[in-house]
Amino acid sequence: MVTIQLRQLDIPPGQRLLLHDIGWAEFEAILDELGNHRGTRIAYNNGLLEIMAPLPEHESDKEVIGDLLKAFLEELDIEFLTLGSTTFKNSDMLKGIEPDQCFYLQNEAAVRGKKRLDLTVDPPPDLALEVDITSRTHPETYAALGVPELWRRSGNQIQIYQLQGGAYAAVEDSPSFPGWTLHMEIPTYVNQSQIEGRNKAMRAFRAWVRRQLAAESST
Repeated sequence: MVTIQLRQLDIPPGQRLLLHDIGWAEFEAILDELGNHRGTRIAYNNGLLEIMAPLPEHESDKEVIGDLLKAFLEELDIEFLTLGSTTFKNSDMLKGIEPDQCFYLQNEAAVRGKKRLDLTVDPPPDLALEVDITSRTHPETYAALGVPELWRRSGNQIQIYQLQGGAYAAVEDSPSFPGWTLHMEIPTYVNQSQIEGRNKAMRAFRAWVRRQLAAESST
């Protein structure tokens, strides 16, 4: 048997490495060896471990989408907690995932101030975001972990999925933000950020949110 160290592996951006028959203890050891400060993402499902290196465009999109959603929550004065690509895992289910971005909304108070989360006892994020440039999204893992809402950015569109009966179903409106059509609006401002810059796009988006709030309050 040939044994190699993880530091010997070089995964090019946009590529992934699949490791089979990885036990939970091995998975935990690999996470420790990889460390927290790395550019790769992992997904673990019952012995199959994927290590993926995202492309620069992937990282750019997820940052802008995440920032726009944060701005939206601030404008509506909704308390939230973002945990980025935190490793969420459940040893009972033999599953683990690192989203591109995630939000605690309804369950924000339940995890507020916690330094470590254990999904065998703590609630999962209320919303997870995946930018699917390299076909990496693992809906079955998110569903098993009980994440109620999954956003998938593919091409120039955002598709929203709601957990229903243990599986995701595509929906036309975000269950967390009904009536806001964010999946249609946010891509417009992502595109604007790529042409005119992030700050101008953020200001324009905040202005749009405020106009909607003003229109709502006047009716």
